[in-house]
Amino acid sequence: MPPSLCIELSDGEQARLLEIARQSIGNGLTSGRALQVDLSRIDANLQTVAAVFVTLTRAGQLRGCIGSLKAQEPLAQAVANSAFGAAFRDYRFPSLRADELDEIHIEISVLSEMEPIEAETRQALLDALQPGVDGLLLEDRGYRSTFLPQVWEKMASPTEFLEQLCLKAGLDAGYWSGTLRFHRYHTLSFAES
Repeated sequence: MPPSLCIELSDGEQARLLEIARQSIGNGLTSGRALQVDLSRIDANLQTVAAVFVTLTRAGQLRGCIGSLKAQEPLAQAVANSAFGAAFRDYRFPSLRADELDEIHIEISVLSEMEPIEAETRQALLDALQPGVDGLLLEDRGYRSTFLPQVWEKMASPTEFLEQLCLKAGLDAGYWSGTLRFHRYHTLSFAES
């Protein structure tokens, strides 16, 4: 059974989360800390414990992406923390500068629960993947990486998706092992217009 989303968000709730993300980045620029959300002033749905990723782009290019694969905190606070992390703690990029704030585009992805994929062979895994739908987590003896479903837009095939995921984990593109573990997940994704 494929993973299902654990939450539905209205347009207003999505807009509020995007606002929280931008406020948290602004707070980071002025105080060096993520925004602490007053949960008593937030709709109950945004207090649901959820796993999220926040992706920042600038001129169509990735500028930061941070999140959690495990639901650990209320959605609104998870968004604030992930937005701050994407702007200031993604090791692939320098910290966001104040003069970039108006140029970044924010996307939020709320993750479903993880579903293990049992695959004895590389081909069985490739056959099980749903391009454009599945996010994928790869784990093997201390190596770990994930791609959100949106990454499919940049990949020509499931083979390239898996090869790039292996490389991201620090493994060879064609790596395969009997100890590899995979989990799929889906996302509810929305972005600034």
